Amino acid sequence: MRSSLRAAILAALVVALPLTACARNKNNKRDTSYIARDVDTLYNLARDRLDRHEYSTAASLFDEVERQHPYSVWARRAELMSAYSWYLARSYQKSIDSAQRFLSIHPGNKDAPYALYLVAIDYYEQIQDVTRDQKISQQSLDALGEVIRRYPDSKYAEDARLKVDLVNDHLAGKEMEIGRFYQRRGAWLSATLRFRTVIEKYQTTTHVPEALERLVECYLALGVPEEAKKAAAVLGANYPGSKWYERAYKLMGTKAKA
Repeated sequence: MRSSLRAAILAALVVALPLTACARNKNNKRDTSYIARDVDTLYNLARDRLDRHEYSTAASLFDEVERQHPYSVWARRAELMSAYSWYLARSYQKSIDSAQRFLSIHPGNKDAPYALYLVAIDYYEQIQDVTRDQKISQQSLDALGEVIRRYPDSKYAEDARLKVDLVNDHLAGKEMEIGRFYQRRGAWLSATLRFRTVIEKYQTTTHVPEALERLVECYLALGVPEEAKKAAAVLGANYPGSKWYERAYKLMGTKAKA
């Protein structure tokens, strides 16, 4: 009964919409299969698919513009649109490849800052939580830094600076997560190295107060109270109202009484 009803509905759609009744995947296959087409038709088809949010199809069609008409004025634009479409499709590596190909062919183009920024964003969108490997986070940080270095006055550099702070905070969070893991296992020296990395390398992040307090704990556990006192003093001077200073203060007071 249900299959008969489905067949009847499909038949009605075919009659009502003779020009657009094919399934979307068939449309996509037809759109992206190799058919020699003039550049205007091909580019406009790609834009149409992009407007319909069929991002992977649009990207493939923009790639086809470049392949079929490599010397046309549209080819250069299609390269960038391909990178953007792959980004929207969340096919980040394909987007990176397209953007980097654009940069290698047109390094001095006015859209080069955007292409480089898109590479950075592709990496940024792939950043995972602090319990996972942070290779992508470092790649994102490097790419964002490249945008800032090469195009410091661009609007992309302004956004890149904000994202650099977020990525640094994320990387610092990873160091803290590892440091706390070592601390729970009683590996005080290994934990100390991680917390010091946060303080020295990620000084502007939100994790510094906790890192200083954790250092106090580690130094006391290692039997070097003078180093603990120094860490507590830095914490008190820079974050006097924080809960981490309160904890460090109590720890040092307990140690002094002992």
